[in-house]
Amino acid sequence: MYTVIGGVRSRAFRVLWMLEELGQPYSHLPAAPRSDDVRAHNPAGKVPVLLEDGTALTDSTAILTYLADKHGALTFPAGTLERARQDGHTQFLLDEFDALLWTASRHSFILPQELRVPAIKDTLRHEYKTSLDRLTERVGDGPFLMGETLTVPDIIACHCSGWAVAAKFPMPADALDAYFTRLRDRPAYRRARSL
Repeated sequence: MYTVIGGVRSRAFRVLWMLEELGQPYSHLPAAPRSDDVRAHNPAGKVPVLLEDGTALTDSTAILTYLADKHGALTFPAGTLERARQDGHTQFLLDEFDALLWTASRHSFILPQELRVPAIKDTLRHEYKTSLDRLTERVGDGPFLMGETLTVPDIIACHCSGWAVAAKFPMPADALDAYFTRLRDRPAYRRARSL
């Protein structure tokens, strides 16, 4: 059985949601970043951590990819053109959404006060708005980024959309908002959110 370490309001939510989609049993330790429970498995103190058979896996995207590949779900097979397209969506989201939101968070409450540059958030919001337009094009007629198949990048996109709302980043256009609503309406999403 898997153990997921990290709170629902962190990137650990991505792993919890995926495990719910996969129907896999797991235990959940909602430990805070840099806590002793987290540092015991990841000296950097970052969440999420996935424990399996005494091995700690870190980085939410690496964990999602591992679980998808292991269980043969929410992904296309490695070495296929579909997987290359899927991985392209994943990299786009990490570069254009996750990185922007993480940088905004760092300059809001993570870095020491003397290192924060609050004005950078205006630039990040501008870049995020541009990225929303490109994501709308990528979703197209959907319903998911890879058409009819829910995959790893959909989980990342939806998680980032919630993070963006909390950070007061621009809201998506109607078509993209419908995409995020479809994802948030999934029973597995709701189960993970209720933890």
